[in-house]
Amino acid sequence: MPEFLAETYTPRDAAGAAPRAGDLARAAGRASGPGAPVRFLGAIIVPGEEIGFWLYQAPAAEAVRAAMTGAGLRPERITPAVTLRPPGPARPGGGPAAGLPPPSATH
Repeated sequence: MPEFLAETYTPRDAAGAAPRAGDLARAAGRASGPGAPVRFLGAIIVPGEEIGFWLYQAPAAEAVRAAMTGAGLRPERITPAVTLRPPGPARPGGGPAAGLPPPSATH
C-alpha cells in the first residue's frame, strides 16, 4: 500500500496541542473505505521550524487529506513517500520478521 508524507504548519505556541496518536488512528479508520484502509503511521513535530510531518499509509492522497481533516489537521502538502526501515530480527527459520519485506526488497 502506498505511503504519503503530509506537512502542516504548526505554530510554536500550538505545537503541544497536536492531536494524540489514538485520535489520529481513529480518524484514519473513519476515512478508510471498503478494501482501502488508511493507517496513521507516525508524526514528527518540529516546533523550531513550525512544521509537522505526518506519515500515512493509504490508497491515495485524498484519503490522507480526509483522515487529517477528520482529526482537525490542515495539511499544506501531501506527497508520495518511501519509508526506509531498519531490518528486523530474523524469525525462527531464517525469514524476515513479520510484516517486513525480505532484505532484497528494502529501499
